[in-house]
Amino acid sequence: MLSSAMQRGLLAVLLWPSLLTLSIPLDCGEEQSNLSRCPSISQEKLLDRVIQHAELIYRVSEESCSLFEEMFIPFPLQLQSNPAGHACITKALLIPSSKSEIQQISDKWLLHSVLMLVQSWIKPLVYLQMTLTRYDYAPDMLLNKTKWVSEKLISLEQGVVVLIKKMLNEGMMITTFSEQDLFHQNAQPDMLESVMRDYSLLCCFKKDAHKMEVLLKLLKCRQNDAYNCA
Repeated sequence: MLSSAMQRGLLAVLLWPSLLTLSIPLDCGEEQSNLSRCPSISQEKLLDRVIQHAELIYRVSEESCSLFEEMFIPFPLQLQSNPAGHACITKALLIPSSKSEIQQISDKWLLHSVLMLVQSWIKPLVYLQMTLTRYDYAPDMLLNKTKWVSEKLISLEQGVVVLIKKMLNEGMMITTFSEQDLFHQNAQPDMLESVMRDYSLLCCFKKDAHKMEVLLKLLKCRQNDAYNCA
């Protein structure tokens, strides 16, 4: 008989196409799914669309992390607070983390913080797509989710850039990470180390995706009620 994890994975594969169709928001037009085509819409609507993207990215990253955990991570290792013992790749970024720090930063730095997070994850997610294709029994659901998030993240980057130009009249700020900075890994790591590294990457991205969503929602709150956004 199939294990419960395998059964859930099979069910997820069957349901993924319909769930994905229902969850993709319309962007700047009925035929468009690219936030870079949003300069013609209002700042308020653009911010709403960017938040929609961030919400979906976080939701799918959470599902991906849970599915990966069920399929590949032994239960004792699931209980570890820091799964792979690696610091998240965005730890070096000067992103406010505490509630008080976030409340004190300007709208400008809220937007630039989101942009730095988005840009710093584009290459790692491409790397993750490549490594997952080498897994035995990796469900198509997981591969599709990772590919979808990677594509949606690029669209989110484009939307945030347009939003920065609209709100701040500024250009794009690019973060610079080399692959060596992002992945401190052996040329041929053993299987468990490789799996735990990928698990850590997924968990870190889930955390940062949630942070992107929170920062963008705080920005929206400030637009509507600057004095009551606890």
